[in-house]
Amino acid sequence: MRPILRRLKISSVFLVLAGVAPLVSAGAAETVQNLTPLLLTVQDAPIPFQGSDGRVHMVYELWITNFSSGDVTVEKVEILGDGTVLETLDAAAVAGRLQAAGSRDSSGTMAKSAQALLFLHVVLPTGTAVPQTLSHRVGARVSAAPPGFQEITEMSAKTKVDRQKVVRIGPPLAGERYISADSCCDATRHTRAALPVNGRVWVAQRYAVDWEQMDANGRIYVGTQQDPKSYTIFGKPVLAVADATVVGLTDGLPEQTPGKFPSIISLDEADGNSVILDLGEHDLGEHRYAMYAHMQPGSIKVRLHDRVKRGQVIGLVGNSGNSVAPHLHFQVMDGVFSLASNGLPYEIDDFQVTGKTPGTEAFDDAESKGIPIPITAVSPGEHVTGAMPLDQLVISFGK
Repeated sequence: MRPILRRLKISSVFLVLAGVAPLVSAGAAETVQNLTPLLLTVQDAPIPFQGSDGRVHMVYELWITNFSSGDVTVEKVEILGDGTVLETLDAAAVAGRLQAAGSRDSSGTMAKSAQALLFLHVVLPTGTAVPQTLSHRVGARVSAAPPGFQEITEMSAKTKVDRQKVVRIGPPLAGERYISADSCCDATRHTRAALPVNGRVWVAQRYAVDWEQMDANGRIYVGTQQDPKSYTIFGKPVLAVADATVVGLTDGLPEQTPGKFPSIISLDEADGNSVILDLGEHDLGEHRYAMYAHMQPGSIKVRLHDRVKRGQVIGLVGNSGNSVAPHLHFQVMDGVFSLASNGLPYEIDDFQVTGKTPGTEAFDDAESKGIPIPITAVSPGEHVTGAMPLDQLVISFGK
């Protein structure tokens, strides 16, 4: 067998790597081996779920490693379902979704020897079957490659879509005029909160929502901004979303001053006064846990290992932990830890959509100033069953 690249110097090999030139192996088959400076993987396969818009959504991250000595600009990404293009992201769309490891800033360019996460959200057209597999075709430009090799196209391996049953739950609150702030599926505060915890990168808040509430005049608070009691949602009862078992509980942490995030807070205190319910013992599927965060100190009405019934009051909405304003943070995950777990989708069995905000920026502005949120009303309200409330909707839950 003749040696491969016997006379090639190390520097030449490096140049070939940067240029993405093919290597030909010895032997009768003459199989082509292509260098792939972009390594493409999916760590957590997406789980299809029903959104409140009546369509099927898939949310996940494509990990991209730039295994070259030059900067790479990702110019195009095609998402394929069973080989058919489902969605195409141009350079601008990629630049708004690609985040270097450990960064919350997005950019379409990756530095040499760097890794980034491309946060993806696929919405299937109405009537389209959920694909069995997903793959990704990535077009990019390599800055350090020689002429003729700067433009590359790479194809990822196929990822099997995770068809596990989506948990169906009841509402975590009762009443009207709740805002599904920072909810699925493109709200960067939750959906892109990738954190390295216990030796792995997790996105526990992938489907999390911060429930806030307006008064009859569309304001989040009336009175002194720094007083938690000024906020409409403060003190509202928090409800168990299913028959479940209490497996996590923190109480006794103080209320934070609204209007600003606390400057220093540990991971153990980030959720504030919180409760974690195990949903796995009641035919809702194994390894599913519901987490409620930021409740009032001393308001939690359950104890560790208690069995709770759907609709039971477990605490009161507060502003403890890593919180800028009173709200209820709610998420479903596959582990008992609120951060070292994989976020899972869920579907609330019954609610009504009565309006929509203009978006996160307008909501944040209204909340910070204590002015009415400009709401586009949905009249009559849209009755929704078995779906996840999407971002920035005005929601009413039955009592």
